[in-house]
Amino acid sequence: MKFFNLLLILTLLIGNTFAQQADWQQEAPGVWKITVGEAQELTLLKAAGITPNTTALEKLSKVDFPLDKSKIKMEVIDGKTYLRFPLRKGEELFGLGLNFQTHNQRGRIMTLHVDHYGGRDNGRTHAPVPFYVSSEGYGVLIDAARYIKVYAGTSIRVDADDPPVLYDRNTDKQWKAQPYSDAVDILVPANGVDVYVFGGQSMLEVVQRYNLYNGGGYLPPKWGLGFTQRVPTLYSDKDILKEAEEFEAHNFPLDFIGVEPGWHSMAYPCTFEWDQTRFPDPQGFIKTLSNKGIRANLWLNPYVSPVAGLYPKIKPFSGSHTVWNGIVPDFTLPEAKALFKDHFKKNHINIGVSGYKIDEVDGFDSWLWPDVATFPSGTTAEEMRQVYGSIFQKMTGDWYREVNQRTYGLVRASNAGTSSLPYVIYNDYYSHKDFITALINSSFIGVLWTPEVRASKTSEEWLRRMQSVCFSPMAMLNAWADGTKPWSFPDVEDQVREVAHLRMRLLPYLYTAFARYQSEGIPPFRAMQLVDGFSVRSEKLAGELDGSENPYASYSTKEVRYQYMMGDAILVAPMFAGEKTREVVLPKGKWYDFYTGKLVGETEVITIQPGLDKIPLFVKEGGIIPMISKRNQMPKTDEILPLEIRHYGTAESNSILYDDDGVTFDHEKGEHSWTTISIVKKGKTFKGTLKIDNKDAFNYEKKVNWKFMTPTD
Repeated sequence: MKFFNLLLILTLLIGNTFAQQADWQQEAPGVWKITVGEAQELTLLKAAGITPNTTALEKLSKVDFPLDKSKIKMEVIDGKTYLRFPLRKGEELFGLGLNFQTHNQRGRIMTLHVDHYGGRDNGRTHAPVPFYVSSEGYGVLIDAARYIKVYAGTSIRVDADDPPVLYDRNTDKQWKAQPYSDAVDILVPANGVDVYVFGGQSMLEVVQRYNLYNGGGYLPPKWGLGFTQRVPTLYSDKDILKEAEEFEAHNFPLDFIGVEPGWHSMAYPCTFEWDQTRFPDPQGFIKTLSNKGIRANLWLNPYVSPVAGLYPKIKPFSGSHTVWNGIVPDFTLPEAKALFKDHFKKNHINIGVSGYKIDEVDGFDSWLWPDVATFPSGTTAEEMRQVYGSIFQKMTGDWYREVNQRTYGLVRASNAGTSSLPYVIYNDYYSHKDFITALINSSFIGVLWTPEVRASKTSEEWLRRMQSVCFSPMAMLNAWADGTKPWSFPDVEDQVREVAHLRMRLLPYLYTAFARYQSEGIPPFRAMQLVDGFSVRSEKLAGELDGSENPYASYSTKEVRYQYMMGDAILVAPMFAGEKTREVVLPKGKWYDFYTGKLVGETEVITIQPGLDKIPLFVKEGGIIPMISKRNQMPKTDEILPLEIRHYGTAESNSILYDDDGVTFDHEKGEHSWTTISIVKKGKTFKGTLKIDNKDAFNYEKKVNWKFMTPTD
């Protein structure tokens, strides 16, 4: 018996590795880390190359470790890491990847796996970020480049601290196929993992800490916040220049054009070399566009064609399997990065190309390299799939930083740690409502997501989609397949132009929101759950079951959906084709119509009937909205713009306005301005003032057109 007990102890010691609760180390203010088992050579944060913004983190509120350490369980068994975190009754979980149909993830089982989105929130998505933020004011990140299985309040242990109530299905209508669970269980298929916990006084502060630990959000160039049109696949330089002339003729904004696969001498796989029949003079083409104030963004996927000049050089640094007959460079190797850098700088960046659209780095399984693929670095195929998009973002972003030019592009796959990288996620999915859900969910996980417009069945749908993209991180029409134009539905051309011009006018407000994303970690577009004074929780919908229903299906969830904040003051409530009315949940305080200044409600649910012409926008009490005049391109560095500042409501208030040159990284050296906008009441009237901290970096006229939207009488 003694021998048996000794053997059992030795087996446990050899086969299992337990993390001690005392092993939690404070990495930064409000951020704690623990390594369970063996530290992994490649992780999500290492792939993204993060540099925490400790200065900004120190400015947030002081918090203690937000969880009961004794209830966190971690161990390694047979080469796999098992993690368990406690949950309270009523606690909601947000994040766990870029989800398109759900917000609150409690009660879901997910395998976080980089992939095309397949129409189900099951973890396979473009950004399967293994980070969740709780309504209790904390966040958890699993920093593993693996396919992570998450049981978000679905698994029930025999020794649960808070076991579910036992019901008799025969007699009790409260019986559920999915009983209450008091924990999040996570399985990582690796013999070790880094785990981070983030604290905060609110959900927003938790998200701020997460973003700032990853370096803060990215500040795009001003031109990146203008309008972009992606042209059909086989357009030539002459076709694209004609397209630019059409935008000018229609008085429609255009800041950069997306050049699709036809610019390559071969695509799918790619050569990354200009096709001489369609683009005989690439440098001249880029210069001609630039003279019109338009940038060029090039489509690519990273898979190298056998006919590419790069092929023989990079083949020794590529994986064992191909994608569309192209080799897959191993970008965990410095040699592969250096070869791509030399080629891309010579053929693209040095002649004025402004950025990239990185396609096909996500899935499907039958298209991408298989999990049996090997890479010369020793990185597994699974790890490579989880980080490939992140590494490519970091690599290309660094190239532009080296030439002191900001870029802004599109990517199909991302993961944890990428908030400071210059890319917005997109995909081929096309549900308008689900696009808005994804936009909201992106704010929990430190990525930017943009809807796009490609086609519509009716002019109503066209206008509604265009309204949404103009209130997203990138205003984009993607015409690669059919040559669609913003004016393709003539009966709503004026309304489409109007909302595009409104986006342009909101540049000072939007640019400031992105500047706060960089400096404070506050998402520029964010979920209502991250708004102070928004306390509405999800509701579980129960009901009488009849014989036609599946008694084992999960109960559905009623959530506050399809509305979000842009910056601090503007609530966006998109409309969808076929809708005449909709509900809007107003957070605490008074809210006003953006267009008229009229009071619409206070801490309540309102029903609106806005008509077709405008996207519903609401401004909170005291909201301050800086704007510029209508224009078709974002300003050049030497332009001084007239400034209109709107104030809503009847309260005195303050806000800030950020500015810099809009194109370089000189703002990181102090060449920027933060201006305090103050609104005070003088009798029955308001007066506004500006306090500019750096007039050399303030590109607006000192004389402001103050517009007080809400009557005080």
